[in-house]
Amino acid sequence: MSLCVVLGAVGWWGLGGDAEGAPGASGTEGATAVGRRGPAMAASPGKASGGGGSAGGSVAAASSGAPGGRDSPTPREREREELKALWRQRLERAKRTLESYVAATRYPPQSRPIEEHPDQVTLAEPERLRPLSREHPELQLRLKQDRVFVVGDEAVHFFVSCEDAQRQPRPCQVLSASAHEAEYVQGAGMMPAVPVVFTDDGVGGDAVAKDGVFTGRLQPSKQGFPLFSGTLRVDVVVRSDRAEGTAFLDILYTPSPPATFTGKVREEVSAGSLLLYLGINVRKAGRYVVAGRVDTEGGEPFAHVSFNEELKEGAQEVKLTVFGKLIRDEDPSFPLKLRDVEGFLLKESGDPDRELMATLRGEVHTTHDYQASSFSPDEWQGEVRRRYIDEYTNDVLDAQRQLELLVAEEEGKKPPPGDGDKSPP
Repeated sequence: MSLCVVLGAVGWWGLGGDAEGAPGASGTEGATAVGRRGPAMAASPGKASGGGGSAGGSVAAASSGAPGGRDSPTPREREREELKALWRQRLERAKRTLESYVAATRYPPQSRPIEEHPDQVTLAEPERLRPLSREHPELQLRLKQDRVFVVGDEAVHFFVSCEDAQRQPRPCQVLSASAHEAEYVQGAGMMPAVPVVFTDDGVGGDAVAKDGVFTGRLQPSKQGFPLFSGTLRVDVVVRSDRAEGTAFLDILYTPSPPATFTGKVREEVSAGSLLLYLGINVRKAGRYVVAGRVDTEGGEPFAHVSFNEELKEGAQEVKLTVFGKLIRDEDPSFPLKLRDVEGFLLKESGDPDRELMATLRGEVHTTHDYQASSFSPDEWQGEVRRRYIDEYTNDVLDAQRQLELLVAEEEGKKPPPGDGDKSPP
């Protein structure tokens, strides 16, 4: 009889001792404590981190398997394991964010690898396929133009051809075409449309006669739009066999450029980078955006360089930087070649949002020969970059501290001075 009493007392102590010593011991209170720490804790952290089950389940398995262990962890132990799993996830995410940001910003915005700008390797020459009509989706129109930005007396060539679903040529004929202000432009329709002639006779910009590619030429300054500034649209009506359809091609036109490039370039190595100073005559002051491409000696695209600053009226220079670490990392063959430089004046309001400069097409400048050791291997340091790195570093340290607090609590150690229990938001 006394043995039963003793066993009963031991059983009562084993079940009730934790309830007295840990807050929130009941299932309801434990769930409430977890819920107060935010919706992220409602899901199983073990599953969120790719584990085979919840963190609490792992503790339960370990406890039940140990000699003399409890059948299941206490609510506080489950809560702690869930918190540890959550903070491990946050720590890994914070580390990845910091590492990816540091890697992405090691070069300045105005000097980047050309592979980051695949659409900028060459000047814009849009080409697209579209169905001739809804009734004949098996017939395709191939539309192309040799430029999008047209300035002053420059002309643009358009190309139209027909294909089947297997990309094989089909009979094609441009029945009519006309240029006018794009419909979406405010106040459009004030100027009359101008006819554009498309031919396939091998002249006037058409490369090969009777090859099924029809070519049209538009020179806005001479064909009805000498003072117009904005988007011009060319509508075409096309026939292939008995099927007909329509399409359009757009250009952005500036009748009088706000500034002009002189074409002269001087170079120097300064602060560990290669600087190319391009001459410019500014007629209208404001913020100018200039961009160019840099190739290796063998003609391989290497870097995209740009300029974005305020300029005053008069003759001056814009600085295009080939960053030192970019040169050290990519190790291009010298001399380098600057080509295809374009620019515009950014407008504060209105449509269009820019006034175009005439593009310097082709090779603009060839640099001297340099050794890689002439350039700095240091990463770019800017105020914004430093601020973001500090912020992301603090996220890593904060997550690490929370993990250390939880581990210290689990091992019965005293938390580091100044650190309190910080639950995730």
